[in-house]
Amino acid sequence: MIYFCIVKRFKYILRTLMLVAIATFCMQAHAQQQDSLLADMDSVEISLLTCSPGHEVWSLYGHTALRFVDKKHHDDLAINWGMFSFQQKNFILRFIFGKTDYQMGIEPFNYFMIEYAKDGRSIIAQRLNLTREEKLAITKAIAQNYEPQNREYRYNFFYDNCTTRARDMIFQNLHLERIQYSSRRKKSTWRKEIHNMNHAHSWNEFSTDLLLGIKADNEIGREEEQFLPHNLKDDFAEATIIDASGNKRALVDSTYYILKVDKANVHIEPSIWDDVTPNVLFYSFIILNLLILVIEWQRKKTFWLVDLILLTLSGLAGLILTAMIFSEHPTVSLNTLILVLNPFNLVFVYPVSNQIIKGKAHWYFRVLAYCCLMMLVGTSWQDIPSPMIILAAFLLLRTCSVIYIYASRNPKKKNK
Repeated sequence: MIYFCIVKRFKYILRTLMLVAIATFCMQAHAQQQDSLLADMDSVEISLLTCSPGHEVWSLYGHTALRFVDKKHHDDLAINWGMFSFQQKNFILRFIFGKTDYQMGIEPFNYFMIEYAKDGRSIIAQRLNLTREEKLAITKAIAQNYEPQNREYRYNFFYDNCTTRARDMIFQNLHLERIQYSSRRKKSTWRKEIHNMNHAHSWNEFSTDLLLGIKADNEIGREEEQFLPHNLKDDFAEATIIDASGNKRALVDSTYYILKVDKANVHIEPSIWDDVTPNVLFYSFIILNLLILVIEWQRKKTFWLVDLILLTLSGLAGLILTAMIFSEHPTVSLNTLILVLNPFNLVFVYPVSNQIIKGKAHWYFRVLAYCCLMMLVGTSWQDIPSPMIILAAFLLLRTCSVIYIYASRNPKKKNK
């Protein structure tokens, strides 16, 4: 019995020693592998790539990617979070309602550069000043993100896009206490940042302003402004990394052009819309309608076809703004423009036109007048494009004129 217990105890001790030996060996192997990987990081360079704006709607704000160069293994890759396909089922509808899915892609850097050279777009590289450990952490994070189950993400233009993904890939794998910037920016909003990028594209600026609601005029901070590639590039240029010990180092080691395109040599097909801006079109439309309104005052009678056109066009635009209420885009759900571009205008096209033909003003004109007035008051909270302010003022004038013209033609009989 004693012998049996001694043998059993010996086997237990032997098994424990074997497990300890195996664990120690694995830890040493892992440590050696880790040391080898860290040593390999000396040949790795990681850079932030900022691509200049293009001429298509989806490229007007530029693009951000990462460049991963491993000189030891002769790798030169572009890591890109802006991959999408128009072939996705119901792409347009999904885009409108904020349900567009983008993917992370990795491709040889030469392919990436050729594509931007063909589009006439420059590429600026900012080589990052990283430690071995930080390079290894970023490398592992990129590999994990590229797993098939992790590549796809729900794109959001302001909060989660190709630029913020590249930024987070860097910032979340730095060994730091905080990041310090050498300057402060002026207070800004989502709308102002958009205007800074598309002021040369009047129709894109106007259409974007129509869709962006009150929330787009909320003040945003520096981190939120980094949704735009050029903002992130500027911030990286002046960023200082501060670790837990208080040691400081610049985030960017060097900045240089990888591809510099002379805009003067880039040919762009002219468009009729380059000359016909929203302001020109709206002012012409308002002047024409004011002339019609003068004629109506002289005749003491309005043209029903004018109101039919105005109600139909504004109602159709209102359908789009109504759809935005159900969109996942964060800044389009609450929009005072819907008071003028009102989908209910379509419902009242026939009864309003019918009443005017009969020489009467429909009660809906009063509703329109109040809606136009409320929208004009709403300019205190929402930055509304000037053509829409002029349109609202004109519609307010027209509705009041129609009410007055038919009220003067059909005065109420006084009680005897």
